[in-house]
Amino acid sequence: MFLRTLTCFAAALLVSGCATVQPDTVPLYGAENLDFARGGAVSAADPRAEAAGYAILEQGGNATDAAIAVMLALTVVEPQSSGIGGGGFMVRGSGDGVVTTYDGRETAPAAASPEWFLDADGNVPPFGESVRSGLSVGVPGNIALAAKAHAQHGKLPWADLFAPAIALSRDGFRINPRFNASLGESSDRGARSEAGKALFYDAAGQPLAVGTTITNPDLADTLERIAQAGPRAFYNGELGQEIARTVAADTPRNAAMTVADIEGYDAIERAPVCGTYRTYRICAMGPPTSGGIAVLQILGQLERFDLAALGPRNPVTWHLFLESQRLAYADREIYLADSDFVPVPVEGLIAPDYLAQRSALIAPDTRLAKVEAGSPAGADVARADGDEPEEQGTSHFAVVDSNGTMISYTSTIEGAFGSGLMVGGFYLNNELTDFSRSPKVDGKPVANRVEGGKRPRSSMSPVVVYDLQGEPFMAVGAAGGSTIPVQTARSIIGAIDFGLDAEQALGLPFVMAFGDAVLLEQGTWLAESQEEFRALGHQTLSVRPAPVKAGALLRRDGRWVSARDPRLAGLLDLP
Repeated sequence: MFLRTLTCFAAALLVSGCATVQPDTVPLYGAENLDFARGGAVSAADPRAEAAGYAILEQGGNATDAAIAVMLALTVVEPQSSGIGGGGFMVRGSGDGVVTTYDGRETAPAAASPEWFLDADGNVPPFGESVRSGLSVGVPGNIALAAKAHAQHGKLPWADLFAPAIALSRDGFRINPRFNASLGESSDRGARSEAGKALFYDAAGQPLAVGTTITNPDLADTLERIAQAGPRAFYNGELGQEIARTVAADTPRNAAMTVADIEGYDAIERAPVCGTYRTYRICAMGPPTSGGIAVLQILGQLERFDLAALGPRNPVTWHLFLESQRLAYADREIYLADSDFVPVPVEGLIAPDYLAQRSALIAPDTRLAKVEAGSPAGADVARADGDEPEEQGTSHFAVVDSNGTMISYTSTIEGAFGSGLMVGGFYLNNELTDFSRSPKVDGKPVANRVEGGKRPRSSMSPVVVYDLQGEPFMAVGAAGGSTIPVQTARSIIGAIDFGLDAEQALGLPFVMAFGDAVLLEQGTWLAESQEEFRALGHQTLSVRPAPVKAGALLRRDGRWVSARDPRLAGLLDLP
């Protein structure tokens, strides 16, 4: 049944013998199915997108092919979080340890200036006004990223990778509880365009019910056009012109996005940032995302502590984790931005001697009263902390193939449903609000200020890990804005220090420092340990649900295990 279902799915249901199979009734893949797709494994936040990856592996595609298919399928079934109207970062780790990274982050229009978001009086307007306008939209990068990665590493023909997403768009997918909740909570963006309103809401403006089958023929047409004409069909010609027109019409000033901005976009292959943690090799994405550096800093600053001996149910373990977070995020706010525009001291920030200096500030029995950015080699200290908002809509997925090649890919449109603008059946991002809307603070320039052609800073943290023998061990990442590096580092600690399996590592209770406040995840033992955390100096505690959504592939005893965040249980169920 598995083979028949996935073969039908990959063939876009065109084979006569597949007529009874619905695109969103593919099986949910778990550990019991891992040997199915020619020795590969896939992890994604939505099981239908996960199945698209398995379908491509079953056809003989490799990890790069399958990851692209997952990204495209998520455009259909998870439009609130990611898709071709946004961008992303891909980390590719080969079985023999060669790591390549691809930057598909969105770019500001060439004419954008540091004052991009300021009103006529030079003030920063309410955040919602910036989001719900063309000012927030960056030139999308996911298709260019996919094209560059496929050209270098793909195996199957480009068009084949689109078949699962086209099938889901044209033949339909059902609304799950998670998507239904997003439609209700973010209707100011989900229903902002007439196209979005017609697709996902009823005549009274209410979200369509859980279980409703949605078809998106406009998106199917868009995907077919890109599949047949190639990736430049997204950036050149009618689609690129429509994106530019839509954004410009919604931009309340001159210097709006132009066709030239879209036609000139390209993804960038960048050097990975790599370090070690307990002799495991950790490789991640560098700037313009801050995530990879933050993950390496959090881990590196904790390496002198015996977390395994402390154990996962010890408040001291997570106190140390909090302190390491605070140090890493202090550096992030000052130094991290698009390195094509601002000097970023990457090597200095992850240098072992610098991490040892920062680690020496951490005490196991008390909280640091004040945390400030350090002074890594190559740093420019005359910078200010900007006013970047909390990031929202993102999706992480991972693929490994039979050659041991790992793909860790995080894709986003920023907030739920991005800017709310829709073109060709997909939502356009609001990634430019990831810039600091204030270009200066106290007279000092902000590194992550808006500039023409610049890519906003991100928290996305796709990571690949190699074990003590140099063998592929883990591909991991997360969604959840600024929580992403914390989720990713926590999952790696769970796998390496505590020997947990993939789902257990993702399911570790979540704890994070937001300035002087600490979030303890509601419903976990952490929430019952508030007095212990106060005794360690953490006085401002908040107990609430964790805004997290991680995913991972983990190899144990020669087998790859796929997992998505256990907090998603029940939210993906279909009637």
